Amino acid sequence: MTARHAIVSVLICAGLVVPAHVSSQQHAADGVAINDLGHPQYSTFSICAIDPATGQSGAAVTTRVPFVGRAVPHVRAGVGAVCTQASTMVEFGPRGLDLLANGVEPKDALAQLLASDEARETRQVGIIDMKGRAAAHTGAQNNAWAGSRQGKNYTTQANIMVGPEVLEAVATTFESTEGTGLPLAERMILALEAGYAKGGDKRWGNLQSAAIKIADPNDPGRGNDFITLAIEVGENPEPVAELKRIYYTTGRRLGYRSFSRVDGPDVIELKRMLHAAGYWRPALKTFPDPPPSTNTSKMQELRKTDQAQYDKIVADARKASADYTREFSQYDEETIAAVDKFRADHGLNYQGNAAGLVDARLIDALRAAYIARKRTP
Repeated sequence: MTARHAIVSVLICAGLVVPAHVSSQQHAADGVAINDLGHPQYSTFSICAIDPATGQSGAAVTTRVPFVGRAVPHVRAGVGAVCTQASTMVEFGPRGLDLLANGVEPKDALAQLLASDEARETRQVGIIDMKGRAAAHTGAQNNAWAGSRQGKNYTTQANIMVGPEVLEAVATTFESTEGTGLPLAERMILALEAGYAKGGDKRWGNLQSAAIKIADPNDPGRGNDFITLAIEVGENPEPVAELKRIYYTTGRRLGYRSFSRVDGPDVIELKRMLHAAGYWRPALKTFPDPPPSTNTSKMQELRKTDQAQYDKIVADARKASADYTREFSQYDEETIAAVDKFRADHGLNYQGNAAGLVDARLIDALRAAYIARKRTP
C-alpha cells in the first residue's frame, strides 16, 4: 500500500470522504485542513511515555478530529509506545513497535520508518522504548506551531498548536509528577490537561477527541493482550476533561466524587496523600501498598500446574486484601479530622461545608501538596 493510499484508508475508516484530487480543496468536510499534496493536516498533541518502576508504556493524545484513538496511539507491553500524527500513517504504529521489539533503537527505528516515505515531510511521529530512549520527527510541511520535546522517560509532540507553550506545559507537568507514585496513566492525562489549558489546537471546534492506551507486561488485561487501559473519547467539546473524568470514575481514583463519610479505594488514596503531607498518622514511616494482584501470567501458569498452591495463594491474597481494606479504606473520624485540619491550614473552609468534606478544592490542593512533598529529596 502506498503512503497516499494509507492516508485515504485512514480517512475512510474515520468516516471522512476526500476526493482523489484535492489540490484545490483547502478543508475536508469536518474542517480539517488539507495541504497542497492532498494530505489532511491533523492538529494534534500527544505524549509517549514509560514507567520503569511498573514496566508500563503509554500513549495519550488529543486532536481536532473525531476518534483519534483509532489512528494515533500505539503501545505494546514490554516494548514501548508510538504516536503517529499530522498526515497520519497508521502503519507506523505497529511497524515501529515491531522494530523496537527487535532491539532497534528509537532514532534508528524512526529513520527506517521514514526512509522510503515520500510524504515524510508531512508526518509527525514520536517513539519511545522501555529503556526510556525516545525520538521524534516533525516534517517540514507540518503547519505552525509544530515541534517536539524529549525528556526523562517521555517524548511529546504537537502540530498546528497555538504555540510552543503547549508542549512546554505537557513536558513540565509530566516531569513534575516523576517519582510521586502516581500511575503512569494519571501522569499522562494531567500532562495533556496542562497542554489543553494553554490553548492546545489553535483551530478550536466541537469535533475534538482524546485517547489513552497503557500496556503492562505484568497484567494480561481483560483481553489477554496486556493492554490494561484503553479509553477513547470519540467526540466531545472538552475531550481531555472527559478523558480524565472517565479515568477517575472507572478507576475510582481520588477526585471522581465528593464525599464526607464513606469507604472505598479513593479513601485509601486520600489517606496516602494526607500521610505524605503530614496530616494523617505522621508517625507511620511508610504508607503501605495494597497486597499484590493475583491476576498475573505467573499465577495463570501456576493454576495449570499446581491448583492447590494456586488456591492457597489466592485465599491468602483475599484475606490480606480484606485486612488492608478494613484498615485503610474507612473514612473514619481520624481521617475526617486530618481533612478538616488540612482544609483549615490551606484556607479551604467555607460556610456550609460538612465536616470532612472532600471536594474538588480539597483534592486539587492535596494533590499539589502530595506531589510537592514527594518531589522533595
